[in-house]
Amino acid sequence: MTDPSFASRLIEGFLDLAGRFDQILWGPWTIAFIASVSIYLPVRTRFFQARKLGLILKSTFGRLFERQVDRGKGKMTPFQAVSTALASTVGMGSIAGVAAALAVGGPGSIFWMWLLALLGTITKTAEISLAVHYRDVEDNGRFRGGPMYYIRKGLGWPFLAALFSGGIFINALLSASLLQAHTVGRAFLAAYDINPYVVAGTMTAVTAVVVLGGLRRIGRFSERLVPLMSVVYVLGGLVLFLVNYRAIPEVFALIVKHAFAPAPALGGFAGATVLLALQTGMARGMFGNEAGMGTAPMAHATADTEHPFEQGLWGAFEVFVVTFIICTITSFAVLSTGVLESGKSGIELVIVAFGTVFPEQIAGTLISFCICLLYTSPSPRDHLAHLVC
Repeated sequence: MTDPSFASRLIEGFLDLAGRFDQILWGPWTIAFIASVSIYLPVRTRFFQARKLGLILKSTFGRLFERQVDRGKGKMTPFQAVSTALASTVGMGSIAGVAAALAVGGPGSIFWMWLLALLGTITKTAEISLAVHYRDVEDNGRFRGGPMYYIRKGLGWPFLAALFSGGIFINALLSASLLQAHTVGRAFLAAYDINPYVVAGTMTAVTAVVVLGGLRRIGRFSERLVPLMSVVYVLGGLVLFLVNYRAIPEVFALIVKHAFAPAPALGGFAGATVLLALQTGMARGMFGNEAGMGTAPMAHATADTEHPFEQGLWGAFEVFVVTFIICTITSFAVLSTGVLESGKSGIELVIVAFGTVFPEQIAGTLISFCICLLYTSPSPRDHLAHLVC
């Protein structure tokens, strides 16, 4: 029989090793590199996201209600690709992730999250455009694409393409999938006291049914579920804005102030330095809108679009929706209600924040079902299962 103390030490050793890798991979040099790229692309494109804002809005928001024809197996409509890409970011990154960023980096982390999103809009546009341009088209018309394809074809660096593929595969099997199940499990445990293993098992079964149904089923499932749950969350957030509208100037002043000055410890909040706010904001910002991560282009590469750049503009749409709408609602909910001092983190912090405005049961139901249905929607990482079939 396995010694429980040995198993505990093994897990602790694994987590310690993971923490050391995290410090190496996400250190000051990583922040400097990401910041350099985020500045370089806007400068080279003469701040395309600002100059062509009208074009971006016309090509994305202006086409939301157009009828898009599903043209066959192995392809998605542009909006289906967007919905699939959003499935992994609206929820884990922009709801639970933002709450975690606030709990660790304080209010100032939101400022750096906004700034990275503003600059990173063109980053996501570029990586999606490249994924569509360099994708493979099989004899049956099925599309395959992603960063590994344009790294190999465009740069001619097969080793780096293989390295990226290995990294994203590990991310899909361990980091992303486990974090999604963990977050939803915590939400239902807090709201209904349901065993997290039951929740995770149910999610796995539903997601498997969708993924095994092929690319068309993934697209149809995502385009119906993701917009619906996003709208529900936004409406709930707008109610919170209306109730606490007097706190709007104070919250935004707090975010700007602590982006450049340390946030003091208050109640259960341990406080945060400027560097920690910067590091946390950039990390959670990238995790939230996926600009530069390379996961969203795998979903967009399957879109049946007339031009690669046309699909790339949807990347700018995603960054706007995720960061400047969903993330802002989450951050305002936490900061305007004063629950940051409660010592809670992640999804529980969001439930408590909404519980100050809505009845506790309604708040729990709103948040837990929103993130559950969003996480059940197959994300870009689920395309790995489809790509290897």
